[in-house]
Amino acid sequence: MTSNKMFNILVPVISVLIGLLSGAVIMLGFGYNPIEGYAALWEGAFGDMYFVGETVRQVTPYILTGLAVAFAFRTGLFNIGAEGQVIVGWLAAIWVGITFDFPMYIHLPFAVIVAALAGAIWGFIPGLLKARLGVHEVIVTIMLNYVALYSSNALIRSVLSDNQDKTDKIAATASLSSEWLQNLTFFSRMHYGILIALFAAIIMWFLIERTSIGYELKSVGYNQHASKYAGMNVQRNIILAMVISGAFAGLAGAMEGLGTYGNMSVSSGFTNLGFDGIAVALLGANTAIGVILAAFLFGALKVGALNMPTEAGVPNELVDIIIALIIFFVASSYIIRWVLLRLKKGEK
Repeated sequence: MTSNKMFNILVPVISVLIGLLSGAVIMLGFGYNPIEGYAALWEGAFGDMYFVGETVRQVTPYILTGLAVAFAFRTGLFNIGAEGQVIVGWLAAIWVGITFDFPMYIHLPFAVIVAALAGAIWGFIPGLLKARLGVHEVIVTIMLNYVALYSSNALIRSVLSDNQDKTDKIAATASLSSEWLQNLTFFSRMHYGILIALFAAIIMWFLIERTSIGYELKSVGYNQHASKYAGMNVQRNIILAMVISGAFAGLAGAMEGLGTYGNMSVSSGFTNLGFDGIAVALLGANTAIGVILAAFLFGALKVGALNMPTEAGVPNELVDIIIALIIFFVASSYIIRWVLLRLKKGEK
């Protein structure tokens, strides 16, 4: 194993351990027992089949938003708009789910595909502006998050419902939920979307690592001028990267609409799935397998945190602090790499 690959594995692991250790210190500082706190967190995430089901349910959209951000990162782009792409994907999936009357083998795939297309279109806009006009994708994607949020609220009230704050439930033929999975996990909200998320991770890995398209996308991300000199279409690749990234995020919205909730409500704020996807991608080192592992960690932390106040008296907001610390140490990975290099040189 090369030093670079070793560091890519060690840095996230060390970041997580330091984050958890820092969380324990904070608990002690505020008079809580960290052992009881983390035991309650573990129990809330994996204590029985219900909690396992809820953890997997939470992990599902995290994998997809993590893939969305990671794919953009791998191609030299920063997709802050995964949140808006989640929203439009969710809205599109619900629209298909309540509007059309097809057999399940048509209805469900159609709803999932339309959600991915909606996210792709939302990613196409900043991609086009970046490629043709040089407008930075961070600015455009942030603005589009708010456009998606308030536009979806208006469409829910005026188009998808009769001036109500939520839509009707989708048809059973468009649902990802499973009575078998619900019985297996003591009526959790786990659904078949986890299979779609894992398959999407395989697609990202194959596309980035094993295709000429992925090679071009990475090349443009590394150096646009050299890629253009080599005959690559830089503008097309920028747009394509944002479209694919948006499609992953749109799928995350479909998982929520078709799996977890079965409808969509007017919201005064963001879902935070897209923003959490940034943290998942960073911790996962922008790789498909890394994103899956990071999503499981974040899903377990988010679900397990709900058990901390009742079992250990620890505020569940502490988990957000732990996550922030983990992200901080990942972002400061050069410090960890420097320490590891010093230790490695000291062994010689």
